[in-house]
Amino acid sequence: MRPRTLRTSLATLTASLAAAGCLIAAGPAVAQERPQRNACSPAVSLTGYSDALDKTTHDGTYVGNLSALARDGRGTVAALSDRSALFRLDARSLQPRDVIPLADENGAALDAEGLVADRDGTYLVSSETEPSVRRYSRTGEILGRLPVPDALRTAPEGRARANGSFEGLTLLPGGRTLIASMEYPLAGDPADLVRFQSWQRTGRGDFRAGAQYTYRADTGLGVSETTATPDGRLLVLERGFTSGVGNTVRLYLTDRPRGGTALGKTLLADLADCPSLGAIAKQPQPNPLLDNFEGMAVTGRSKGRLDVLLVSDDNQNAVQTTRFLRLRVRA
Repeated sequence: MRPRTLRTSLATLTASLAAAGCLIAAGPAVAQERPQRNACSPAVSLTGYSDALDKTTHDGTYVGNLSALARDGRGTVAALSDRSALFRLDARSLQPRDVIPLADENGAALDAEGLVADRDGTYLVSSETEPSVRRYSRTGEILGRLPVPDALRTAPEGRARANGSFEGLTLLPGGRTLIASMEYPLAGDPADLVRFQSWQRTGRGDFRAGAQYTYRADTGLGVSETTATPDGRLLVLERGFTSGVGNTVRLYLTDRPRGGTALGKTLLADLADCPSLGAIAKQPQPNPLLDNFEGMAVTGRSKGRLDVLLVSDDNQNAVQTTRFLRLRVRA
């Protein structure tokens, strides 16, 4: 979705670069104790990017507007469009295998922003419209809906801003705790304080509302995505936009969400510091690699580092790009 001001109007997928559809390569990761090739920071290196599906369609559906990613079983990554579509992609090539339309209980479109592929094969999808979290079958039928605290509802029913509520969604290791991150503060909260709402899985397999956490975003930035690490911490993507300047995109690591309600954070990388690898921007950017990054998923782990996939939401805008980044992250 589009961030609000300061963030004026924020602004598909893989490998037409070779017949096999490989990402533009940035070289293999090297041993952790050595300097990382294509480093964005000591903790993060860039291993490739792809614009190959930018402004394309699959089975008649536009493949852009991508706002969330989730590892979806063996060999597949799910990609959520905020225009009520879910794509299943090949995890290596990122080529779409199929597309599933989504809707609310009345058949209306969602402003779908967060995605979890649950252990039973169903999907949990958050929408900014109310906001809401719904469960969908593999074929797109609604199976249920989670309770949302009144204060988090969009004004006037609650204190959330329109177009500024549930942006990220993730399931902690073990599958018992679900967390949704708000994009911007609630009315009446400090200008940098963003709330994360949790739910706990019951013995029946459904979820009940749990603890609420607070997170301090950088000045002028909102939280565009949250995803859990294998050890139960959270990777948080902060994102903003300034007209004539471009995007700011920073990757943070939080504490484990337990005990107290305030989540501390550590900067892993400002993506403006990554090598551009020859990427081209369609509008001014601090680094031509940057765009409106909104989706993030941990797709694997090796040698003490996480494989992290990012995707940008092009807002179906001619000056924005649907771009995938592959990162190696020490977390």
